Amino acid sequence: MTDTQSSAENIYDVVIIGGGPGGLSAAQYASRAKLRTVVLDKSAAAGALAYTSHIENYPGLVNPVSGKELLDIFRNQAIKFGAEYVEAQVIGVKLDGEVKEVFTITGGYKTRSIIIATGSMGRKASMKGEAEFLGRGVSYCAVCDAAFYKDKTVCVIGNSEEAVKEAGYLTRFAKTVYLISPTKKLKVEGHPSLELPNLTVLLETAVTAIEGNDIVEKVRLTDAAKKESELLLDGVFVYLSGNKPVVDFLYGGLELTEEGCIPANRMMETSIPGVFAAGDVTCTEVRQVVTAVANGCLAALSAEKFLHNRTKSRSDWG
Repeated sequence: MTDTQSSAENIYDVVIIGGGPGGLSAAQYASRAKLRTVVLDKSAAAGALAYTSHIENYPGLVNPVSGKELLDIFRNQAIKFGAEYVEAQVIGVKLDGEVKEVFTITGGYKTRSIIIATGSMGRKASMKGEAEFLGRGVSYCAVCDAAFYKDKTVCVIGNSEEAVKEAGYLTRFAKTVYLISPTKKLKVEGHPSLELPNLTVLLETAVTAIEGNDIVEKVRLTDAAKKESELLLDGVFVYLSGNKPVVDFLYGGLELTEEGCIPANRMMETSIPGVFAAGDVTCTEVRQVVTAVANGCLAALSAEKFLHNRTKSRSDWG
């Protein structure tokens, strides 16, 4: 095999960033169109749909299901049609050129087209000191930064399954991990990570400030009784959710609106040829599972048209 042949085989037709309803429906249509497709998903347990406990208005459902169950169906369908599914956090992209690149913690992916379907669970720094200490003790990625906190004390702020999983991951490195939840209950119960001896859960507790000098040294807390306290530690991992588009990995590489949304036309095409967007990351006016799925379908059909230099999208009736 020549180097040219080997290089060509390592290039995907479509890399889909995001494993929600938009990304997974795009994966179904792209893989059915015989495009070499991979979905890069930060976590199967993250995202607006994964956090939803009751879905009954999605067409075709006979009985109500949880958002996680519906996502499992979408994911299994995409994989059955030939799509690859990889749990990996995307940390950067290179969108110019005929061959584009997507970078994750574990490696890079070369591709001829990209579909961005990362949703809108992002948020601006909201706690005092959060923005100030970003990169100096504040992190949004345990997999990225856990090794820096070997035998140290850290906290994870959040109540989702993703926060619990990341706290469990941190226990492999840190001496002590605190999981600080602003709510009475976590969104997941019975997770194995909650039984780890060096993990302590603090419920109904809010972090009001992150403090230190050159690096993080402590957090200030307020409990349900409004009692204030402080916790000495070395690192803070934030897993709180908001409603802003998740586009931090783009680093200005793609045109965004003032609200941080990715502008896309009705066929999900962005300002860069070969780059498409689907779902809530486009700040669609109606945010429903069914609209995200429709966006994913259109993005995949547009990618197929782009890759084959068609003037019209190909219908897929099965």
